[in-house]
Amino acid sequence: MNDNGAAVCRFCGSPLTVGFVDLGMSPLCESFVSGEHLNEMERFYPLHVYVCDSCLLVQLEEYVSPDAIFRDYAYFSSYSTSWLEHSKRHVDTMVCRLDLKRDSRVVEVASNDGYLLQYFLPHGILPLGIEPAANVAKEAEAKGVPTIVDFFTADLARRLARESGPADLIIGNNVLAQVPTLRDFVEGLSILLGPAGVITLEFPHLLRLIDENQFDTIYHEHFSYFSLLAAERVFAAFGLQLYDVEELPTHGGSLRIYLRHAGENASPVSASVSALRDHELQRGLGERGGYAGFAPRVESTKRKLLRFLIEAKEEGRSIAGYGAPGKGNTLLNYCGIRTDFLDYTVDRNPHKWGMYLPGTHIPVFAPERLQETKPDYILILPWNLKQEIMTQLEYVRGWGARFVVPIPEVQVI
Repeated sequence: MNDNGAAVCRFCGSPLTVGFVDLGMSPLCESFVSGEHLNEMERFYPLHVYVCDSCLLVQLEEYVSPDAIFRDYAYFSSYSTSWLEHSKRHVDTMVCRLDLKRDSRVVEVASNDGYLLQYFLPHGILPLGIEPAANVAKEAEAKGVPTIVDFFTADLARRLARESGPADLIIGNNVLAQVPTLRDFVEGLSILLGPAGVITLEFPHLLRLIDENQFDTIYHEHFSYFSLLAAERVFAAFGLQLYDVEELPTHGGSLRIYLRHAGENASPVSASVSALRDHELQRGLGERGGYAGFAPRVESTKRKLLRFLIEAKEEGRSIAGYGAPGKGNTLLNYCGIRTDFLDYTVDRNPHKWGMYLPGTHIPVFAPERLQETKPDYILILPWNLKQEIMTQLEYVRGWGARFVVPIPEVQVI
């Protein structure tokens, strides 16, 4: 905010006046509630997303500090088999592509539970993780991954570069969107990166969010939502050249961008960058009008989901959820879905068992609960993993259960 209390863009400082979508009020999506605190007050914050009229960065205001969100975190990356496979492929590719050696300096920011860095160890490379959540970092250390429990900042980058030398490879998966101090974070990447080093960052692609109605990926932990156009603009301001990009299926559609220091020896820009940039411009993401029309589609999806749930309940059907992801909590709170519609949800993460979802207070059980109660419908909340989940739950077909996928439109499988 500026001195007058008005919201301003976290990159360029312009006033935020243009709305993108308003999802009402919601609690922090990973703030699970224990049984003894069910009758206590919960904090709700606006989920009103803006698009900057100047630089076109889509963003939320910072209602809660990262310290309040990420110091004790309920998300552990290693509970998704497909995500582990995805991460291992990236590690193996980068070791070969950059010809990394035993003494190569590899750093991951927001390294979570060591889900990715563990795969450098068989190559003889000892990486370094940076993770603010002590409870999650403890799991990484148990895997043999040295981890600094802290947020990545420009000051930390200066200290690491001074004490241990610059990095040959910096990786950041699903962290760029979660940084409110965007300029400081990107400056830190530029400081820590060696002269010939490479940065790879993965983040959900704004264009896919718009095209596939992925409004539930909006929550307070995600401060910004990036197009390629916005990402290029942000990194160029700190002397980093975006020279390659891959479009990935992960998290409903993500980008993996490759960055190096700009200058005479910078890599040529790949054709994929030019092609995606042109595509985004054709879709209107280079002007304010390209962001209009999203909100009405979100409202329509809410009505369709509620219509399905109402009809199913009136027919006497039982409905359970699968998963307790952040996106699921945005969906449930925005749509007003509580235990009157969803009996419970299950999750593979034992840290969530016996807890209740924030806001809606839907109880979380181990996956075995499905076998015990045999619900008629299973609402898949982490819809980006629907194929993996339906394979894991093949046994529910034995009693005729059907899967429900809520995004981009309600689909019964």
